Amino acid sequence: MNRSCPTQPRWPLPLARVLTNGWPLMLMRISRQATDIAHSIPGLRAKYRRWDWPALATSAIAALVVGLASPVHTSQQTWGLIATVGYACASLAAARSPVRWPHLAGFIAVIGTVAVPLVWLTVAGLEQMEVGVVERGADLLTSSGTPYLHHPVEVPDFNPYLPGMTLFGLPRVLFGDSMLTSARLWCLVGYLATAIGAMRVTMQGVCRYERGSTTATGVLWLTACPLVALPLAFGGVDPPVVGLLLLALACAHRGRPGLSGVALGVAASLKWTAWPAIPVVASLLMASGGRRPAAKCVVVSTGVGALAVLPPLLVDPAGFYQNVVLYPFGLSATTSSAESPLLGHLLVATLPHGKSVAVALIAVSAVAVAASLLIRPPRTAAAAAHRLGWGLSLAIALSPATRVGYAIYPVVLFVWPSLCRLTRSTRGKDSTDTAQWREGPPARSHPGRAVAP
Repeated sequence: MNRSCPTQPRWPLPLARVLTNGWPLMLMRISRQATDIAHSIPGLRAKYRRWDWPALATSAIAALVVGLASPVHTSQQTWGLIATVGYACASLAAARSPVRWPHLAGFIAVIGTVAVPLVWLTVAGLEQMEVGVVERGADLLTSSGTPYLHHPVEVPDFNPYLPGMTLFGLPRVLFGDSMLTSARLWCLVGYLATAIGAMRVTMQGVCRYERGSTTATGVLWLTACPLVALPLAFGGVDPPVVGLLLLALACAHRGRPGLSGVALGVAASLKWTAWPAIPVVASLLMASGGRRPAAKCVVVSTGVGALAVLPPLLVDPAGFYQNVVLYPFGLSATTSSAESPLLGHLLVATLPHGKSVAVALIAVSAVAVAASLLIRPPRTAAAAAHRLGWGLSLAIALSPATRVGYAIYPVVLFVWPSLCRLTRSTRGKDSTDTAQWREGPPARSHPGRAVAP
């Protein structure tokens, strides 16, 4: 309806219309008029849409809470206090910049929250248990053919990762003990390589300078996220897996099922958390390209994962089952160290058969996600990332043994498409390349061959 119509009063709303239409319509109109008033003030509209410096300021507060709430002289306290300064300086730099999501602010955030804490913690000898587990697994693999102990008893004896994770510990075994051979550093290198590759594949078709600028901005701001920066500084093993999932989605977005399958297969050889991505990416390729690319992706990904998993499984099936199946799912006699007060852990702690209930709920959620892929398959890379994010969120919340830090998977999958679009639009060209994350992959043309509409 025309808003200038004299029979439709704008403000204030008469009491009769409030009672007739109800409070939801009233709140909606009040919010709309408040937004119009804010946008009508000169200079306020640009600041109204700025999310970069508020995000960094919020991250600084979160890092300060982590630093103050953590035990004294621990890696968590060290990271929290150092990262608070890094986020605060980056927030000031972003607020003073006329460009949204500027390079400089992202660079300052990465230096202050990843590089400086990483060097500090490495020199101080503070590291997560995962670093030692990965390096010990690489040592066992080279000596016995399997990265797992046959009879693990205590928590440090278990290796809950798949055999491919030992690749990050091989430099320490081959070249000796030094800062450059630490598994913590090589996990960071693996994450950066895959994240940069995912952004560059997504931005194909853009001029070389624009692609490089956008790639740098996207990777810097994604790395500055606290859920990514924290495990990178500690030596966590989840960031490389997340980077490989993004690379697989980017390759599927560009219609490259073979490369997408390779990325998925490598991720599937690292952790179980990557396996749910295979049916999601396959459904995306099925909806956008048909059965052949979907089948190719599934065959390649499962083949690569099987090549990495089968040799240690054949060498010591019992050790593999104890370390990789029972322990990470909280089904072994030894309690996993990955415990957070999420729904799955609360079910185990409060109900008589809590583990069975949690496993049943995980199975039901997996069936629901699979049904959604069949009924309404994702037709865009953004939809596939969101669908995978929801599936992993349910699995993480319902698992008997899980950590809050595993939220890096759904958070990155939810943020990645929007980050690609924002970093592209801040350079003044919100073209169809980033819109295709929402509208579908581009048609691939071939010389002398008609292009399907």
